[in-house]
Amino acid sequence: MIDITQKSNTLRKAIATATVKVSKQETMDAINNNKVPKGNLFEFARVAGLFAIKKTSDVIPDCHPLPIEYAAINYEVNELNILISVEVHTIYKTGVEVEAMHGASIVALTMYDMLKPIDKGIEISRIKLESKKGGKSDFNNALLKELKCAVIVCSDSIFAGKAEDRAGKAIIHKLEACKLKANVYEIIPDEFTLIQDKAKQLSAEKYDLVLFTGGTGLSPRDVTPEAILPLLDREIPGMMEMARNYGQQRTPYSMLSRGIAGFMKNTLVLTLPGSTKGAAETMDALFPSVLHVFAVAEGMKHG
Repeated sequence: MIDITQKSNTLRKAIATATVKVSKQETMDAINNNKVPKGNLFEFARVAGLFAIKKTSDVIPDCHPLPIEYAAINYEVNELNILISVEVHTIYKTGVEVEAMHGASIVALTMYDMLKPIDKGIEISRIKLESKKGGKSDFNNALLKELKCAVIVCSDSIFAGKAEDRAGKAIIHKLEACKLKANVYEIIPDEFTLIQDKAKQLSAEKYDLVLFTGGTGLSPRDVTPEAILPLLDREIPGMMEMARNYGQQRTPYSMLSRGIAGFMKNTLVLTLPGSTKGAAETMDALFPSVLHVFAVAEGMKHG
């Protein structure tokens, strides 16, 4: 099974359809008049479909077990065709497309089984995913312009050449996954004044997004939040609340991170942990949905 532990729970929806075609009007008359020998076609098939939705992971090996928060099965009759529509919702790390398609398939097969004693010409066709929503793919096209980005590593040991930077490179990799480029990548010491000067410089140069990594912990040299906070015109607490909540589900030490986020004029500044894992998890928690702030700003300019 694919590892989905790095994903966040979001509302996910899917709608799938299938078509059952009977071969004669007499069959449709029996359905409409509730004269099918095996019972009420629509209700039996609906129950079978609900069971199928819930049991998808039991029969399809790579599907993850997930909570089904909503399921609806509806029918539309058009001459000799029965259009089956299955809608499924969940709040989870992965989508419900297969659950919806599995439900539609089993509804159709149940109809076939119930109708075959009175009609040998039943056809099942067009099992199809009609739509899906939720997850990061919904936000991949949020940007209306190319962003000017900078990654700044705050570390005494890395600046002195005693250690190798991994967190900054992990952040750059995550940016690239969002189709963003780090126009600046620098390493500076854990010095209050240097951190402030670098933030002021990048904001003055009209960088859209500046990511500092390192200096958000509790050691005496961890001063990145203290350096950045006085420079912010608007702090955005929810961003780092989200990142800490995401991290806390994976390690009990995320609560110790003191990262902050906010705007210096039009520059969004994020302060991330200095550990590779912490930096990568913070990026996973925030991106690409955090980029919506730029889409809003750009939309207001053109609105």
